[in-house]
Amino acid sequence: MADRLTPRAENYAQWYNDLVLRADLAEHSDVRGCMVIKPHGYAIWEKMQAALDGMFKATGHVNAYFPLFIPKSYLAREASHVEGFAKECAVVTHYRLKSDPEQGVVVDPEAKLEEELIVRPTSET
Repeated sequence: MADRLTPRAENYAQWYNDLVLRADLAEHSDVRGCMVIKPHGYAIWEKMQAALDGMFKATGHVNAYFPLFIPKSYLAREASHVEGFAKECAVVTHYRLKSDPEQGVVVDPEAKLEEELIVRPTSET
């Protein structure tokens, strides 16, 4: 991380990332696009959730939870909607690993899914 904080007006996304890292709220994980949310960052998230939940309930809205994975065919139905972020979606092709004496663990070729699963990119799908 640079010694200086990127100016917010110069590059908002970079400023935000710099701030989160410098404040020790989160750190990058080994998985692209994922972060480890640290205790202070998670405490902020919990406060945000509580505030938003109160606002939602005050207006008659209710919470819902959707599965993390969706069949690829579901996403294909909304091709024009997902065009902008489809290339960023993670795809699950197998449902099991197996032990391998040389590599430790490998994808079991006999465990290929009938239909690939996509890590849900949005709540609308």
